[in-house]
Amino acid sequence: MARTHFIFLVLMFSSSSSSSSSPPSSLSLSREQEEDRIQALPGQPKVRFSQFSGYVTVNESHGRSLFYWLTESSSSPHTKPLLLWLNGGPGCSSIAYGASEEIGPFRINSTGSNLYLHNFSWNTEANLLFLESPVGVGFSYTNTSSDLKESGDERTAEENLIFLIKWMSRFPQYQYRDFYIAGESYAGHYVPQLAKKIHEYNKACNKPIINLKGFMVGNPEMDKTNDKLGTITYWWSHAMISDASYNSILKNCNFTAERFTKECDSTIYDAAADFGDIDQYSIYTPKCVPKFIGNKQTHKTLLPKPILDEYDPCTESYAEIYYNRPEVQRAMHANRTAIPYKWTACSDSVFNSWNWRDSDNSMLPVYKELMEAGLRIWVFSGDTDSVIPVTATRFSLSKLNLPVKTRWYPWYSGNQVGGRTEVYEGLTFVTVRGAGHEVPLFKPQSSLILLRSFLAGKELPRS
Repeated sequence: MARTHFIFLVLMFSSSSSSSSSPPSSLSLSREQEEDRIQALPGQPKVRFSQFSGYVTVNESHGRSLFYWLTESSSSPHTKPLLLWLNGGPGCSSIAYGASEEIGPFRINSTGSNLYLHNFSWNTEANLLFLESPVGVGFSYTNTSSDLKESGDERTAEENLIFLIKWMSRFPQYQYRDFYIAGESYAGHYVPQLAKKIHEYNKACNKPIINLKGFMVGNPEMDKTNDKLGTITYWWSHAMISDASYNSILKNCNFTAERFTKECDSTIYDAAADFGDIDQYSIYTPKCVPKFIGNKQTHKTLLPKPILDEYDPCTESYAEIYYNRPEVQRAMHANRTAIPYKWTACSDSVFNSWNWRDSDNSMLPVYKELMEAGLRIWVFSGDTDSVIPVTATRFSLSKLNLPVKTRWYPWYSGNQVGGRTEVYEGLTFVTVRGAGHEVPLFKPQSSLILLRSFLAGKELPRS
């Protein structure tokens, strides 16, 4: 309790200038924003929206700073809501995934040299704020190396909140604006935990500047017991493992235990050999195949050259080329400390040193608390993901025992079934047909319909 009280004092002090009757001069704020303005990214097509990127320091004494990228809405940015996107991992970059292959306005070509427009970008509906969190992810950094061995859920949520308050002090036009959070995978922890921090912060402030309206998460980690059981069930029900492997797992694994035994781990490992060489995040699409030219590794698919806005399994490798280019980093005001390692889509060091003792076994109590607070909450699931599959999400949601408001029905994207949905009291569940782990990457048009319905607070279209 004392730690939380201290955090609120720090946050309230850091935001006091923006919530007082005499805010900082617009000149100084304008100068800060202009310093973060992206004039144009290398290889970028002409656009009609503004972009900003840079750093916000979230811990002065340790020198921890988080990197962000704001792409304003392509229409009516002054009235559209603000949406923060977080990727999971833990250790994966929202720039690499959310911005560059899921919901952002640009896609990267196969050589990592140019950008082209994404026809179903979410910035048609909202101002998009991408955050690389926690420190050690992407361009976000710390001057204290021991910080990288101490990352966990609690510090990540605290520093994401500090980031938001300081960022809104830099961009006061977004204070009090309708605000939403979205993310996927391990952001199934980040998103509701940050929403809870914001809710607590708002209750503690006389005049809160973060107008949180709701959040949504895709293929999220929700509850360790149900996630594990739901994953094994998905493997068997989708013919990824044999009956013998499935029965052996059920015999040797206790899904309610905090940790699996070595015998259980060994059984699961043996069962995974049944998969074959597939992309477990998207079980029906081709995986990216490395191709070596001399000593240099490139990537290719087993299909003809992808058509724009169609799924390309090698897109992550294009991001790692593009964001390591010095001219791109200069344009984005990134890598100001000249980190001695390459920018990567996911940080192995962050994941491998994650403090799993500071990782909630279940997020369901947080969902209950935030539903009672009246937040709009949507959970969506691509139904071809075997890593955090739709069965895991359904098992977890069933534990909430929510009354059904609108019974299960198919929703439509154009003239095709986009998925299915069921609306409960306090929460909406959505499946996206044919989508893998990164739902907007696989089904961009359906995902944009999902976003529009979520922001409008309306049920998904029935036809």
